[in-house]
Amino acid sequence: MSKSAYIPRLVIAAPHGQSGKTTVTLGLLGALTGKGFKVQPFKKGPDFIDPGWLSVMARRSCRNLDCYLLDDPSLLRSFAEAAQDADLAIVEGAMGLYDGVDREGSGSTAQIAKKLKAPVILVLDCRRMTRSGAAVVMGFQHFDPEVRIAGVILNHVAGQRHRRMLEDCIRDYCGLPVLGVVPKNSGISIPNRHLGLIPANENEALAKVFQRATALMMENLDLDAIVKLAQQAPPLEYATDFEYTAAARGVRPTIGVLRDQVFSFYYPENLEALTAAGADLVYIDSLTERQLPDIDALFIGGGFPELFGEELNRNQSFLQSLRERIEAGLPVYAECGGMVFLGRSIEVEGCKYPLVGALPFEGIWGKKPQGHGYTLLESLVDHPLMPKGTRVKGHEFSHIRLVNLDMSKMKFAYRVERGHGIDGQFDGLVYKNVFASYNHIHALGTREWAPRLVSLAREYAQKRQKVTFTVADSTEKKMIL
Repeated sequence: MSKSAYIPRLVIAAPHGQSGKTTVTLGLLGALTGKGFKVQPFKKGPDFIDPGWLSVMARRSCRNLDCYLLDDPSLLRSFAEAAQDADLAIVEGAMGLYDGVDREGSGSTAQIAKKLKAPVILVLDCRRMTRSGAAVVMGFQHFDPEVRIAGVILNHVAGQRHRRMLEDCIRDYCGLPVLGVVPKNSGISIPNRHLGLIPANENEALAKVFQRATALMMENLDLDAIVKLAQQAPPLEYATDFEYTAAARGVRPTIGVLRDQVFSFYYPENLEALTAAGADLVYIDSLTERQLPDIDALFIGGGFPELFGEELNRNQSFLQSLRERIEAGLPVYAECGGMVFLGRSIEVEGCKYPLVGALPFEGIWGKKPQGHGYTLLESLVDHPLMPKGTRVKGHEFSHIRLVNLDMSKMKFAYRVERGHGIDGQFDGLVYKNVFASYNHIHALGTREWAPRLVSLAREYAQKRQKVTFTVADSTEKKMIL
């Protein structure tokens, strides 16, 4: 079955990266939200960090749209269901509009725009350019006739003369409206880190940067014209005759999620999928909790353990309680920084910080990425989460390499068909009920993951209950005797 939904929508794109589309998107979200619009943000690609800021500015959870991780029915349904109660949806692109993983532009922002049938606003970096700006826009207009570029936002404009030349040329040669002009030297600079923007939850002072962006876009963009363009998008058809996860019956287990300054890389769909599959979630702060709470499984996402090694090491009681629970069989699923956290230590620029110590390896941080990009993996072990032979799509982005792995105590989880993983051939480690890897998955692309993790948690909860009842029954008999 399929459903038709009217969702006003736009894609914010650019000819190349570093054109200013993130600043424009953030400011536009802030401006429209400030005017009372309910705006649903989306980010093209697998990135975790930009969506954090988009969520803050829109006051709604940003969703990722990725043509590699998600098939078309999942992507369209995810978009439609997230935006169904919003006034409009805004998708921030990545890199240049037509840049994808191959010469056909697979996975590009343009491909997303075509699937969504969404008008595109092109953010043009106008430094050292006047009439040539129209040539650039015209090239993007005609490169793919299925992509509808509906307007242009000029960025880094030097003054009124510069502005008039650009506006006249784009109007006369391209027939497109200029929807805003952002002046050069606006005083906005978004700090970066080795994985991209600094996470939204890490530095509250950075919020001032985006308050400035909001004010700047309110002053310089034609918000009414932008909203009208979004409203011109046609109805969107999407499938409704499949389920993402199967809600399981029986005991409703509790799954802990480390979610704090250190570990913040979670797709909202992954957390929602666990709930839909029958689990209750409890969020845990690895820096402040002294003991691991009473849970039936643990999900540790990616993040920056390399930046919080000293703080994590101070919380020895928490590290010890987690290590003991793992030895007792607690199911744990960990991604990237979460996997590193379970190792013996992390070394950063000569300083070594002991960590959980449940997995026998050390991590060493370096300035160059260890692995960066999409992955395709095949499971090597018969594990409840990823049975042998399971093929998994995902992505990796890490600056940490693992050394001194003691494989007599562990097994590799995956064979790498695409990507780097741990050593270019294998990724992931299996130890007892721990399944950890560099690979990030998306629950709508790996639909069996959430039901399997919930089932594993449920089995663990039932075993614990059985042990508790047996001990209680034995104690009672001794008292009667």
